Amino acid sequence: MLYLLLTSLLWGISFGLVKGQLQGIDPTAIATVRMLIALAIFLPLLKSGNIGWPARMRLGAIGAVQFGLMYIFYLKSFAYLQAYEVALFTIFTPLYIVLIDALMERHWSNRFLVAAVLAAGGAAIVLDFTSMTHAHWMGFLLLQLSNLCFAVGQLAWRREHKRLESAATDAQLFAIPYAGGFVATLIASAFITDWGSVVFTNNQILCVVYLGVVASGVCFFLWNVGAEKVNAGTLAVMNNAKIPVAVLISLVVFREKADLARLLIGGAVIGGGIWISNSGPKPGQSTAKS
Repeated sequence: MLYLLLTSLLWGISFGLVKGQLQGIDPTAIATVRMLIALAIFLPLLKSGNIGWPARMRLGAIGAVQFGLMYIFYLKSFAYLQAYEVALFTIFTPLYIVLIDALMERHWSNRFLVAAVLAAGGAAIVLDFTSMTHAHWMGFLLLQLSNLCFAVGQLAWRREHKRLESAATDAQLFAIPYAGGFVATLIASAFITDWGSVVFTNNQILCVVYLGVVASGVCFFLWNVGAEKVNAGTLAVMNNAKIPVAVLISLVVFREKADLARLLIGGAVIGGGIWISNSGPKPGQSTAKS
């Protein structure tokens, strides 16, 4: 779970950077550049000779969904929301993970569902649904599409890793999902982005490089490696652990405003979800399907 916690901390910074530094730049262009940078980092490590083309295509498709499509929806939502609101609107990702995992693995865990509901409920405490405007709802819809893509990608990677773990290490394979994400964003940008009008200032270049290297390149790798090491319930809840971090950074560093009492209470409920998800039998012990 250490990988997931570290990644949550690093991702907490990126919400405010996107909103504060990259406003006005086409989000699909940003997604494409971030994916290109992430791909460039892992391409020298690529060693996929031991796996066939069907597996490579599956890995590419996973990256196209988890990274490419996810980023297009995610970055577009910043046009309608503040940075901390983008973080908050990821509240249903745990539910998506639990439900999709149950369908993929063909079993149901009430413990994981309770953990996911607590995670979503804790984030919902922080969020005031009664004050949402039309723009908020548009941003909310975009974030749910993004969350679904991210949830599907995480779980698909876990399954694919089990098939391929003896053929190559994660680092040797991860350029393939990044290539899929880059191709997906590049195709989308061909229809959406006016590249001739895309101009980055020096600060924006530094911001995009940081996001591409750290938030995309390093963090997605660490997150998916961490996803292999925990159960579906913990993975679901950890998808909301970044929310309090992102909100706090947005409030303290980027001077956005939110209800601190709601944030503290919601964070405590999310912590309860993490505890419940880890309270059952450990890996290697017998588990009862519920």
